[in-house]
Amino acid sequence: MQKLSTRDADFELKFAKLVNGRRESGEDVSGRVSDILANIKARGDAALVEYSQRFDGHSLTTDEDWSITPERCEEAYKSLEPDLREALDLAAARIEAYHRDQIPANRDFIDDAGVRQGAIWRAVDAAGLYVPGGRAAYPSSLLMNAIPAKVAGVERIVVVTPTPKGNSNPLVLAAAHIAGVSEIWRIGGAQAVGALAYGTERIKPVDVITGPGNAYVAEAKRQLYGVVGIDMVAGPSEILVIADCDNDPDWIAADLLSQAEHDPTSQSILITNDATCAAQVEDRVTVQLSQLATGKTAKASWDDHGVIILVDDLNEAPALANRLAAEHVELAVADPEALFSQIHHAGSVFLGRMTPEAVGDYVAGPNHVLPTGRRARFSSGLSVLDFMKRTSFIALDDDAFDAIGPAAARLAHAEGLPAHAKSVELRLK
Repeated sequence: MQKLSTRDADFELKFAKLVNGRRESGEDVSGRVSDILANIKARGDAALVEYSQRFDGHSLTTDEDWSITPERCEEAYKSLEPDLREALDLAAARIEAYHRDQIPANRDFIDDAGVRQGAIWRAVDAAGLYVPGGRAAYPSSLLMNAIPAKVAGVERIVVVTPTPKGNSNPLVLAAAHIAGVSEIWRIGGAQAVGALAYGTERIKPVDVITGPGNAYVAEAKRQLYGVVGIDMVAGPSEILVIADCDNDPDWIAADLLSQAEHDPTSQSILITNDATCAAQVEDRVTVQLSQLATGKTAKASWDDHGVIILVDDLNEAPALANRLAAEHVELAVADPEALFSQIHHAGSVFLGRMTPEAVGDYVAGPNHVLPTGRRARFSSGLSVLDFMKRTSFIALDDDAFDAIGPAAARLAHAEGLPAHAKSVELRLK
């Protein structure tokens, strides 16, 4: 774990290295993913059968091996403990309510020149959702991807999820039932992303692919962007906690470890203006690591990528946070609004001591699929808009055409495009 202080002479050098460091997999996955995608495109289902057996130990023989029925998802939902079922229902309801407010309005108006113009929003026809099934098998991720697609009005929603040794996660199936997903394929990895993009004998292609996955899944989405739309190329999870001296160090330690337990390449960073607080949090992290069932993963993340930054004044923190552009930013301070107004780059911000990031992962409402690796500088979390596209329209009558047509013709001539100009000039009175 690294410790920095803005008082150090070499702070800027070390902080710049932190900002520019990459935690993505060191493996050269690009070539391997390219080969997998080419094989899926050429051989379809036959390639899926081979990859499923090789990577997941799962044989795709019968229809039941290939897909999961809505009846089985309903059975999984009904079999849940009542408290857990209620928790999933609450999460789904809050996610849906939040995302319904994201539906964009169509525009249709006539301007001063008499030109009618505007735009209409429509959902894509089909969306593919990747739901992890290896190290991470989370029903919350299915809800966070499927519900915005439903709200957007997508008619066909397809889930792909690996089933190692043929085993399905019942919580994921229950979440699929809640979200109303009826098409679920038992395949994963880059090959599943390729199947969604290109289509196979069994699986029809989709228009957009969203959802988290490992380095191979992320690389497959990157390579297929343009064949299909994607939400983002996401990397390891990350959290930045900005905390003053009035916090319970156990709370802050738990918040840091909430992301560290995801993966050894996750990153947890604390910025504080209190050296005693920093030392106490560091101590509580060590204690909690010894008690976590996910301690091995979390310890690897904390040891290799954890950072504590000591500042003289917390007013220094927003500038540092903006350079980090972290996926999650917690403001565990007395007046979070003052700092929040200065945070320009973050996937999601959690305001106040009683708003841990973990609440946002499940039941708050906003989406937990967020940009990582400083991509919050230019991209946003998953939303209804990822499943929609905008079509603009224009309508001119004679008077409107005479008002703006000559300018269009002059610009066309200036650009050396005489056919463009003639298309306009033939209509002018």
